Amino acid sequence: MHPRPSPIAASLYTLRDLDADVIILHGPHGCCFRTGRLLETDGVRVLTTAMSEQDFIFGASDKLTETLRKAYEMFSPQLVGVVGTCASMIIGEDLKEAVQRASIPARVLAVESHGGFGEGDNTEGAIIVLEAAAEQGIIPKEEAERQIKMLKLATEIEKTRGMAQGEYIRPSYGDDKDEVALRVLEAIMEGRRVAFVLNAKKETSYLFADILTLPFSSLNPDNPPIIIANLDRDVGLPRIRRHAESILSEIERSGNRVDHITGGLDEYPITGARAAEILRNEKIEFAVVSGVPHALPVEELNIESVAVTDGPRLVEPLRGLGYTHVVAELDAHARTLGQSSIVESDFGDALRRNIEKVI
Repeated sequence: MHPRPSPIAASLYTLRDLDADVIILHGPHGCCFRTGRLLETDGVRVLTTAMSEQDFIFGASDKLTETLRKAYEMFSPQLVGVVGTCASMIIGEDLKEAVQRASIPARVLAVESHGGFGEGDNTEGAIIVLEAAAEQGIIPKEEAERQIKMLKLATEIEKTRGMAQGEYIRPSYGDDKDEVALRVLEAIMEGRRVAFVLNAKKETSYLFADILTLPFSSLNPDNPPIIIANLDRDVGLPRIRRHAESILSEIERSGNRVDHITGGLDEYPITGARAAEILRNEKIEFAVVSGVPHALPVEELNIESVAVTDGPRLVEPLRGLGYTHVVAELDAHARTLGQSSIVESDFGDALRRNIEKVI
């Protein structure tokens, strides 16, 4: 009942992860405006055919062909994505035919997605890109199948544990960050078994990994927290692997280390369960779970816990799952697009302020 991410936006992000140089939205100039502009900070040129009311009646195939040719003249791309929108797909525009007529010397992926594609889940837009990429040999079929499996699991988690449960969820900004930060630091100083779990999604990990670089061992050298993270540098598309490598290196430079790797940054639907098993085995008493905390079955653990999420509409569902404390970071995507190093987070700042007070 409340707004959710669009399949069109998911198509754009997945083309970005495939290292597309240019993406053309075949639709009105305002369609997915925010996502398109944000992706420009990641080095992707996002264009539009700027369909008008007349085009909705007579079609705009010529506009798409012209835009493809102009995009090649301007940017000399190697990989171009052409993404359908509600307007072009409802009137039945043939993207592949327009791509063939343009005949530019670049590889072009035509993605016939729109706002209501499939079941309307945003992951549907990512899946259609992966299928097209595998068909053209851009990625191996096996990698496409693995990622599609992860995306379907992610949809299931959102529909059963997240903000896609079907009812209206009132936005909330969670608990006071300074109060929660003090509670975390007290747990470390009291000698409790504390763990920090990163279960993050793609580039947003640059924000949620911030707290993994803080000097917690100075609070209690005999009882440092353990770090669990989905930062496998050998899993995922090249861009995603680079994110994992960058974050791991920065954590190590901070003097901390990741004690357990649960999987890759695109495996967050399953790495939460792996992290929960580690928490049980390590006899953890207090856990801070960042990124996609609703993918971790906290209700199966008898521990005090903090969820750090990027969704104001996820705060109440997380409390319902059993998290003791919930804090929300805002604009995680906007703050991490185009980044290649860890970004300071609001909860990280709260922890820093309070570490200085208690040391």
